[in-house]
Amino acid sequence: MKKLILFACAALVLFFLVPAVTVGQSSWWEKGTSIFKAVQEDKTTSGISVTEIAQAFKEALSIGSENVVKQLGTLDGFYKDSQVRIPLPQEFHTVKTMLAKVGMSHLLDDLELKLNRAAEVATPKAKDLFLESIREMTFDDAMKIYKGPEDSATQYFQAKMSPALAGEMSPVVEQSLSQVGAVQAYDAVMGQYQSLPFVPDVKADLTHHVVEKGMDGIFYYIAREEAAIRSNPAKRSTELLKRVFG
Repeated sequence: MKKLILFACAALVLFFLVPAVTVGQSSWWEKGTSIFKAVQEDKTTSGISVTEIAQAFKEALSIGSENVVKQLGTLDGFYKDSQVRIPLPQEFHTVKTMLAKVGMSHLLDDLELKLNRAAEVATPKAKDLFLESIREMTFDDAMKIYKGPEDSATQYFQAKMSPALAGEMSPVVEQSLSQVGAVQAYDAVMGQYQSLPFVPDVKADLTHHVVEKGMDGIFYYIAREEAAIRSNPAKRSTELLKRVFG
């Protein structure tokens, strides 16, 4: 019934708006039929239904997010990866310069290691949020992602889950900073730094820094997973993915 109504509407529009046709031209009926076919074709993309596209993205992004969480949420997942390794907060550049002058820059190296350890402990919290976001993805979301740039799914995730992810990671990071010795390392650094004469006051929110940089690392690799799934046949690990992205 819905298709019949669409067809009738298209036909009526053409009947009133299209000038009378001459011999050799297509009739308003044929033009109406053509528009109706276009309406039908809009429901699919290259023979692939919107439902298949949505499901394919859900499969692909579930696989990709699990890969990323597994990669980064392990020992040295951040620390030994130059692409996502968490540096010291900007405020500590002065501290490192001053302590290097007295041969104690190793304290900053230890602190940097422990910041990365905290991110590695907190990263698994991202898995459930990714899966929840994927379950909530609508057909419209899937079509925008399908037709968008190579990181369109990543942009969708960042917009949808960043506040929740920060909220989930923050208490874990705060706790793990203590567990992995980052708080103690920070105290040791600041104790030595403040013992030096005439140094400026320095403060940094370690929890916020680790959460922010940790999320940057997670989304960096989500984008790479997404691009690989689109372009690399070896990444299309299910029949549905091969059909949609093939």
